[in-house]
Amino acid sequence: MPADPNQYKYELQCHLGGADFDTPCLSRQLECKNGPDGKDGIPVVWLKSPIGIPNPAWTFHSGPTCLFDPRPEDLLPRIAALIQNEFQKLPVAAGTVTAQPSPHTLRGAETNFFTDSAEQTFDITILAQKVHVVATPAQYTWSYGDGTTLGPQQSAGGPLPQDRWGEKTRTSHVYTQTGDFQVVLTTHFQGTYSVNNGPPLPIPGQGQFSSPPQTISVWRSITRNYADDCIKNPQGQGCPGAVPPTP
Repeated sequence: MPADPNQYKYELQCHLGGADFDTPCLSRQLECKNGPDGKDGIPVVWLKSPIGIPNPAWTFHSGPTCLFDPRPEDLLPRIAALIQNEFQKLPVAAGTVTAQPSPHTLRGAETNFFTDSAEQTFDITILAQKVHVVATPAQYTWSYGDGTTLGPQQSAGGPLPQDRWGEKTRTSHVYTQTGDFQVVLTTHFQGTYSVNNGPPLPIPGQGQFSSPPQTISVWRSITRNYADDCIKNPQGQGCPGAVPPTP
């Protein structure tokens, strides 16, 4: 995920600067009672400005919201140091694996795979603070169960109409052996997090989450050519009702 180009700071909700406050604003100021640790917080608005610009102009970003830590300048770096590990612990669903055809496919034919992985949100608590996490699928790695993998790559694949089954797609695979194979999808998620309804911040790196294995059975097909005319010889090989030859 690209680095956030902005920096952020908070100000009291009704603060005008110095010792001045907006009196009409004070009458409707957000109440911040009973925070995650049982203590009251302070109402704030979040401001943003581009990183690397001397004496930047700060503009409104979000709020008002409640801040429940008396030293947010210490709190936010502490949460930032923990967020990647906490992200990987979340019950993020990698997505359901679908195969076409399924549950049986043919050796030597293209089997189309795709997933329905979607954006997910979570509300968790870190260091007694409310943290909102958004996980967005970014890349996919397919393990086809026969020692072959594809990815990570950006395509989640998609369904084909039945009359097009067997076509090659960005996520399809050709099995060269018969048998039962366990297909596993690993979805790579990018994430953002916000503390106490503050600005969304990028989570460094990616979280990787795998789907439960799905079994696909690979069969073989047999093709035979017959010279019999079924009208003249209804019992000829390949004709309806004829006893098929031993494989």
